[in-house]
Amino acid sequence: MLELRHLRTLIALRDAGSLVEAADRVHLTQSALSHQIKDLEDRLGNPLFVRKTRPVEFTRAGQRLLTLAEQVLPQVRMAERDLARLAGNEQGRLHMAIECHSCFQWLMPTIDHFRDHWPEVEIDIPGGHHFDPLPALAREQLDLVITADPQPLPGVHYEPLFRYEGLLAVARQHRLASKPFVTPEQLADETLITYPVEHSRLDVFTQFLDPANVRPKEIRTAELTIMMMQLVASGRGVCSLPNWALTEYLERDYVKAVALGEKGVWSTLFAAIRDESRQAPWMEDFLRTARETSFAVLEGIKPA
Repeated sequence: MLELRHLRTLIALRDAGSLVEAADRVHLTQSALSHQIKDLEDRLGNPLFVRKTRPVEFTRAGQRLLTLAEQVLPQVRMAERDLARLAGNEQGRLHMAIECHSCFQWLMPTIDHFRDHWPEVEIDIPGGHHFDPLPALAREQLDLVITADPQPLPGVHYEPLFRYEGLLAVARQHRLASKPFVTPEQLADETLITYPVEHSRLDVFTQFLDPANVRPKEIRTAELTIMMMQLVASGRGVCSLPNWALTEYLERDYVKAVALGEKGVWSTLFAAIRDESRQAPWMEDFLRTARETSFAVLEGIKPA
């Protein structure tokens, strides 16, 4: 009567807070997910949650199954890891590079959790390398690259992790702070603060400014997010960051955030890996852990 997919669906429904977002997380249409839940409710003879509530309000039957899911799913995950070890597939190397200055917020918890379960896999984040990470991945110098800028390379696979929105951070007293969104032309008189990377790798240029043929009055760079926030809060410029990277500063009312354009600018973050490592149990587990951790610690992201 009960299947693991039912338990995963209920966890997704609890975490997402709505049928639409839960369907995205389990890779089903909303209609298919509703049908799955209704079928389960008919077989159990009990409703599992109260319709049209947000966040979802679970019934006693739904809460009981959630408790079961919290107990069973981690045990299943652990058994899968153990079986992979018994099959002799536990050895591996995970040397990675990160083309994302603000990714450590979710990547470090991912690595910590993964290391606890796969101590046999050698993990490293080489520093000070003077090569392009993606070609280095293809040459087997690296094993995984976190990137939002996929490039077609033979033998390289891009695994989508999640989607995120780029927002414009401005000072609280800035003229754009009260706007629901900004247009490219409104940045023509602004100082734009960016990370020190090529403009071709920044969404604010490729998806927002460049298509409108607009250039900011001035561009300056900062290595760290906190430095960018200090400059923005002081009225020294504006900057575009992923929505999750701005959460703590918005909660403290340190800066304001405005959408880039009426429809917003959305991008996808990928884990680039070689085709040959896609089926490795430890790699599959790392990617799954990365997704789960991201949705647990980041706000405003969506399934890719």
